[in-house]
Amino acid sequence: MTAHVDESTLPVGTEIRQWNIAIVIPCFNEELTVGKTVSDFRAALPLATVYVYDNNSTDQTIEIAKAAGAVVRNESRQGKGNVVRRMFADIDADIYVLVDGDATYEALAAPRMVRRAIEENLDFINGARVSQKMEAYRRGHRFGNYVLTALVRNIFGRQFTDMLSGYKVFSRRYVKSFPATSRGFEVETELTVHALELRMPSAEEFTAYGERPSGSISKLSTFRDGARILRLIFDLVRNERPLQFFGLVGVSLYLIAMALAIPLAETYLETGLVPRLPTAILAVGLTIISFLSCLAGLILDVVATMRREVKRLSYLSYPPLSVGRDLKCGDTFS
Repeated sequence: MTAHVDESTLPVGTEIRQWNIAIVIPCFNEELTVGKTVSDFRAALPLATVYVYDNNSTDQTIEIAKAAGAVVRNESRQGKGNVVRRMFADIDADIYVLVDGDATYEALAAPRMVRRAIEENLDFINGARVSQKMEAYRRGHRFGNYVLTALVRNIFGRQFTDMLSGYKVFSRRYVKSFPATSRGFEVETELTVHALELRMPSAEEFTAYGERPSGSISKLSTFRDGARILRLIFDLVRNERPLQFFGLVGVSLYLIAMALAIPLAETYLETGLVPRLPTAILAVGLTIISFLSCLAGLILDVVATMRREVKRLSYLSYPPLSVGRDLKCGDTFS
């Protein structure tokens, strides 16, 4: 099914012809909000195709989404990460708009984000949330987002301020090169790190964020999902930054070994004896492990570099949006 950008929403001089845009909405028990979400985004991008992927809802989510005009599909594996993986595998489009089905995100920002992706030839745009109401963004979620985003910014790059936003725009080559290993809400972190690791052309767009309608319940758990995201960050650092990870472990163990060995050395120089033999053995063992950890980091860093190069080649195997724009305007390859 082909969809187009409404050229009336684009500035004068922007050349766009027959862009295939997919609005993808993962849903689980969102009967109170999915209808409004679908209607709002269909109004914002009237010629885009809206896909709702239901994740084992037990309410009227499917019926309401269909009535609102969405194409409804199902993913039986529970978790947002599983749904995103299925959506990215099933749907073929030029541009993808990912948004939660809870009616909290600004639909009118979608044309602006799509326009920016096309004009600036971007593969990833993160919709950073701006909320004037504390009820829209619980204090625990706000603090957890700040801490986790700061952690990712310090490790992988400082380009984004709201890593856990559920509102994002992707190019086709981003979507088709995304490995999608997460199962739950931690997929937001994986999406952000994928763009940072491959140094994709990316940007952040500030968008309004509202509170859920009365009676609608958030599926997020501050501590449970925060722990999952923290674990994912730990795994990403270990897999993508092995030299720093294992190097830090090695240096830490070496410092502990030195702290244990220095008093023993002083005693030996004074008396010629080593009275605490178990401590001496522990210090030697920690020193050996620290060197092995650093060596493992060096070896795994080579593996990580090769894996990153493979992902980069997969990403580059798809044309950028600028090529699609030129072809849709009548140009051809010579």
